[in-house]
Amino acid sequence: MTEQKITMANGHLKVPDNPTIPFIQGDGIGPEIWKAAKIVFDAAVSKAYDGRRQINWLPLLAGEAAYQKTGQWLPDETLQSLKDYLVGIKGPLTTPIGVGHRSINVTLRQKLDLYACFRPVTYYPGTPSPVVHPENVNIDVFRENTEDIYAGIEADVNTAEAEEWKQLLKKQGKLDKVRFPDTAAFGIKPISKQGSTRLVKAALDYAFANHKHVLTLVHKGNIMKKTEGSFKTWGYELAESYGDQVFTWHQYNQIKDQKGTAEADAAYKAAKDAGKLIVNDVITDNFFQQALLYPEHFQVVATMNLNGDYISDALAAQVGGIGIAPGGNINYETGHAIFEATHGTAPQFAGQNKLNPTSIILSGTMMFDYLGWSEVAKLIRTGITTAIESHHVTVDFAKTPDATVLSTTGFGEYVADLIGKGSLETI
Repeated sequence: MTEQKITMANGHLKVPDNPTIPFIQGDGIGPEIWKAAKIVFDAAVSKAYDGRRQINWLPLLAGEAAYQKTGQWLPDETLQSLKDYLVGIKGPLTTPIGVGHRSINVTLRQKLDLYACFRPVTYYPGTPSPVVHPENVNIDVFRENTEDIYAGIEADVNTAEAEEWKQLLKKQGKLDKVRFPDTAAFGIKPISKQGSTRLVKAALDYAFANHKHVLTLVHKGNIMKKTEGSFKTWGYELAESYGDQVFTWHQYNQIKDQKGTAEADAAYKAAKDAGKLIVNDVITDNFFQQALLYPEHFQVVATMNLNGDYISDALAAQVGGIGIAPGGNINYETGHAIFEATHGTAPQFAGQNKLNPTSIILSGTMMFDYLGWSEVAKLIRTGITTAIESHHVTVDFAKTPDATVLSTTGFGEYVADLIGKGSLETI
């Protein structure tokens, strides 16, 4: 197949009929879930376009397999290919805790400036869930991907660097805020206006494009006033620059202060009735409570890196766990994007061909939507829905007596078969 590259022009992706898309199988169960996903992807593309379009899959090395072959966890060739081909997909990669190499996932996000981690969380009927009404969860999370504690700026205990930081804090009159300075490690949490606004812009643009009515800025600005508090302020400023399309809580409070609660309530109701996008904010810990009690109150969420890490996994648990949670890391300005399984490598299950490949399969639907191949994404989502509803699932979802337990590969083959047998109008 002749190589055809995806390109970016005038802010839009240009996708050829036979694009080359790099993939990284990943570590642990990565090769197994990738095999299942590829079966589904190829079946859906074939069904949607009847041979007129096809993916040229390009294998790349990263993680343990790369280290064993090249001595590098993330080979230079892999990084360059991801830069050149713009869009890729990957399985889970090993990240040692406390020692060893830094997260390859974080490195990829930093090197390619994939500033928006987009994680849509929705419920597929039939999926086992620990909550009473998982069907009320339909929340799209936009998590800033390059700043916050993931910048990786730390100083270890009893190092020259830590001593310099202590001296700086002492000079600024803040060392007394450190309870045990002589045994403290330090970390810096950078939150910038540029990083915050481009993330919130991605969330706003998504909300408008997908006819969402509520966007919530999640932050801990009541405590971290200069970092997370600024994220909230900058988010509101950007939202209000959209003019009459948006009504914010900041505007509500301004009206309330100037004209009273009744006037503010009337303005809010008028905005809601007019179909404007309502932009509000909530403190992070309160968000966790409200997302359990009233998940239907949230549609699109924009937040910083660490908050988003917690939030996306917690929401995923409500709809069945991270085994079914998709994710994408995207730079909407350059076009670069890597879609990924959001779970870990599960090395204890590697080679058993039993775990759930749905996370990477649904991440593929995000990728196809991003490419503009929405027909493919629809086929896959409907195939996944049909499989789960009919209880043809992997062992983690086999919670009912009538469940048909499939292997990792078997689940992929079953979904692909559903896609092949269905019609574009009915599936």
